[in-house]
Amino acid sequence: MTTAHYKYTKTEIDKIVKTMKIVIDTRENRNEHIRDYLTQKKVSFINRKLDTGDYSAMIPKNIELGIMRDIYLDACLERKNGIDEITGNLQKDTETAFENELRRSKDKPFVLVVEDSKGYEKILLGKYRSKYEPRALLGRLKAFEARYNFSIVYLDKKYMGNYIYHHFLYHAKEYLKTGIGVDFDEGSQCE
Repeated sequence: MTTAHYKYTKTEIDKIVKTMKIVIDTRENRNEHIRDYLTQKKVSFINRKLDTGDYSAMIPKNIELGIMRDIYLDACLERKNGIDEITGNLQKDTETAFENELRRSKDKPFVLVVEDSKGYEKILLGKYRSKYEPRALLGRLKAFEARYNFSIVYLDKKYMGNYIYHHFLYHAKEYLKTGIGVDFDEGSQCE
């Protein structure tokens, strides 16, 4: 859908992004630390089925602020709880689902966040349950990053809520400045 894009002032952008809601996939579990962060910071969130990623964001319709309909950002974030979950996703029976998700996200701003600040080090040292050789695992992940145009971030679990919020906050601000990075059709955003 092509639409004319209004240029918002900094003050308007600041007001609008305060209404942003984080969208959490209904199948996302064991994320109390993220929900607690969002609640503590008074960041609204909703549960909704997402076909790509575990988290996304939307700006709700607000006629007073010039938002005539809900705006869904096309940015997606996938969360993994550690290296073992990633290596589990690379097993033959689940690899197809994992790679299919990467394919679906290829043309969207997509990031994979691993809740382990030492995750990269663990890959290099082979400190995970899988029998993957460290060099092969690193090569596989880096090939996926290049092929599907995404990044992997290794982050301590305690910063996850903060990371999710700020990731989408700045995507929303950039959209409001430039008009890039949004799907107006409800069914086409990260779903």
